[in-house]
Amino acid sequence: MSMFRRQVLAGIAASVAMPAFAAGGGTLRIAMTAADLPSAHGIPNNGFEGYRFLGYPPYDALVNWDLRHNPDKPADITPGLFTAWKTDETNPLRWIFSVRQGVKFHDGSDFSADAVIWNLQRVYDDKSPHYDATAAPIVRAAVSMVDTFEKADDSTIVLTTKYPFSFLPYLLTRVLMVSPAQYDAVGKSWAEFGKKPSGTGPFRITRVVPGQYIEMVRNEAYWDPDRVPKLDKLVVMPMAEATTRIAALRSGQVDWIEVPAPDSIPSLKAAGYTVTLHPYPHTYPYCLNTEDDSPFKDVRVRRAMNYAIDRDGLCSLLNGIDRPAVGLYPPGNPYFGTPTEHYGYDPAKAKALLAEAGYSPDNPLRAKIMISTSGSGQMLPIPMNEFMQQNFAAVGMQIDFDVVEWGTMLVAIRSDPKAPQSHGDQGINISLSSVDPSTMFRYYARDSFSPTNYNWGHWDNAEVTAELKQAQASFDPAEQTKLLADAHGKMVDQAPWLFIVHDLNPRAMSKKVQGFMPVQSWFVDFTQIVMA
Repeated sequence: MSMFRRQVLAGIAASVAMPAFAAGGGTLRIAMTAADLPSAHGIPNNGFEGYRFLGYPPYDALVNWDLRHNPDKPADITPGLFTAWKTDETNPLRWIFSVRQGVKFHDGSDFSADAVIWNLQRVYDDKSPHYDATAAPIVRAAVSMVDTFEKADDSTIVLTTKYPFSFLPYLLTRVLMVSPAQYDAVGKSWAEFGKKPSGTGPFRITRVVPGQYIEMVRNEAYWDPDRVPKLDKLVVMPMAEATTRIAALRSGQVDWIEVPAPDSIPSLKAAGYTVTLHPYPHTYPYCLNTEDDSPFKDVRVRRAMNYAIDRDGLCSLLNGIDRPAVGLYPPGNPYFGTPTEHYGYDPAKAKALLAEAGYSPDNPLRAKIMISTSGSGQMLPIPMNEFMQQNFAAVGMQIDFDVVEWGTMLVAIRSDPKAPQSHGDQGINISLSSVDPSTMFRYYARDSFSPTNYNWGHWDNAEVTAELKQAQASFDPAEQTKLLADAHGKMVDQAPWLFIVHDLNPRAMSKKVQGFMPVQSWFVDFTQIVMA
């Protein structure tokens, strides 16, 4: 029995135990792909799906995403709890931020510059009594360039970076603000805070049922009148199996599901459900271990892997909910550049490259790749990997899988490839984002070797690292684009990853859901949605 078949059967069995909620005109009920509820304490786990449902609805970041305008372009940033920012004219490492005034946390306490410092200590100060050793690495792995922070006055915060970093405001979207007063009120415990959380966001968490659902209500006192939610309630629940989510939608137990099974989309449309597909800054690669003891140290092997897979066939398998990927960015993106390698389905070329690298039918390449059962942006990882496994076998690559839960993979990608958390695997098949211009630095620069940042495979190219550093030190958008495009082209040629597909963010929902506007983002603005 295939892994995919076992998933289907497990999903059918699980559907009978799903909690039910009373339907209401103002209540939107959503089934996520996560196997468990993301943490609700202001540093969501479960990747960007955690931020989508339990990050930005109940919390504000220091800088927010603009999810209401320009749906045909990747989402940009907008002021959040910082209203303005600039760099010191005499010191490009020093950033000056203006703090929004007159904002209240959900518990009624004041948001302030002191609260900003307290929240930054949670992430960066391991000597602080409220340092969050478990969750802090989720933020710090991406926002690793912050060096110092201080309160200049009641309306001003000063941050310094370890190196010139012009893209800092984009990264501050990951720093959500929680209530220091509520943390004290629940006994100074992050676990307890997650049960009774308090932020400043447009929705207020009112009920947390571990492993089952989280309920949020409209924050009538939200500081941005245009984003006071129209919904009365928003309920989110984990539901890892696609078949379970579809059954819940068809039975009316939920109104919205993430990632419907591709073969269900025609029948869902025929039954009157709304199905949306929209590009967003997503990629789905194998991050390859390029250290000395890995077969992927050899660029010929990495290129062979990229020529071995049938991306068009994979997209057909998924009924068109994705597009082939031949880089971190798709062709046509300003950052794509001009690589000389143009990856397509070419088994003969893959075999030739493997032969050059010393592999043969008597000496096949063997490697193990970590894959997940589900997860944020993971689409349908089991059948997708089974499809590619056949492609690999056809060119003489014996690829086995280390199947793990999504949370295990999220810890692995932030770990050294030799660390126990990486399981000794030679690659990780993980959905990743390209939401801001600093993305390539996190994934491909030598300075970003895990566990500092997300270059899990420890791929090292001096020219690419130099160009990425120059790009983030520049405040000239044209120069940034030129440097990033050149670095991307060189990176594609060196193939530190197997580039597989870009997801198209499929969702299915009841016709009752009105006002949803898909944008090119991993995130959603739920404030404009109403239930008809």
